[in-house]
Amino acid sequence: MTRRNRTSLSRAVAAAVLAAAAAFGAVHPAVAADRSPVGGPRTAHPVPLRVATYNIHAGAGEDGVFDLDRTARAIRGLDADVIGLQEVDAHWGERSDFTDEARELAARLRMRFFFAPIYDLPPAAGHTERRQFGVAVLSRLPVVSAENHDITRLSTQVPDPVPAPAPGFAEVTVRAQGTLVHVYSTHLDYRADPAIRRAQVDDMLDVLAADSGPKVLVGDFNAEPGAPELAKLWGPLTDAAAQAGLTYPALDPAKRIDVIAVSPDITVTAAHVADTAASDHRPVVADLRLRRPGR
Repeated sequence: MTRRNRTSLSRAVAAAVLAAAAAFGAVHPAVAADRSPVGGPRTAHPVPLRVATYNIHAGAGEDGVFDLDRTARAIRGLDADVIGLQEVDAHWGERSDFTDEARELAARLRMRFFFAPIYDLPPAAGHTERRQFGVAVLSRLPVVSAENHDITRLSTQVPDPVPAPAPGFAEVTVRAQGTLVHVYSTHLDYRADPAIRRAQVDDMLDVLAADSGPKVLVGDFNAEPGAPELAKLWGPLTDAAAQAGLTYPALDPAKRIDVIAVSPDITVTAAHVADTAASDHRPVVADLRLRRPGR
């Protein structure tokens, strides 16, 4: 699999999102992670960045009720500069009221967004928009580029699926006080057999290896960080929230499957798991420090 193996749909989505980012920027001036205007005076201090990951369960809480306003409040409470989302619907069905969730959340939170579909299906009866489901990234920092990469998947939408490359591994490059940061949002296979997750780890590492500079990988890994199939991640990346707490299920969490991982050139200063039942997962937040270019 090559790094740029993606569909024409992915390119179109990326272009549309970058256009949307410009529109949101017009009403919400870009701010750096320390809330200073982008392009302001630069000092020798490291660049602060708060990142988060959140499986939003298509906007439904532990109570099974779809409430995107509640989801937005939970995300706002994280006060993160960049948030990777998983289980995001776009006109998918009645469970989320056929809402384009990434776009709606970005509007409520006055953030830029990129949506990376895993599935892209014909419209439901009586509707005109295609049914999509995937991952997303929200950012209050300027978005420089966005891509929807293929990784190995075992489809849930066809009978007798076989492992094959499919989209839904989002990469967004954001600018934090002049420092470019690659942020990736992923959702790994949920099945007990670890083989697909192991292949997905290999595929993600191939994508990351082709990028230079600081990198942040977030997502629902559907396995705890110590699982054997995730072992190759640790070395190229570091677990940024190893002591932050458990994440799933939200009401009485028993395991940590929602992960933030960072490249060695990033310093982690704090991390925590937010106590909210706006989804069946709890979100994870990490405070980071980035080196300035040339240092």
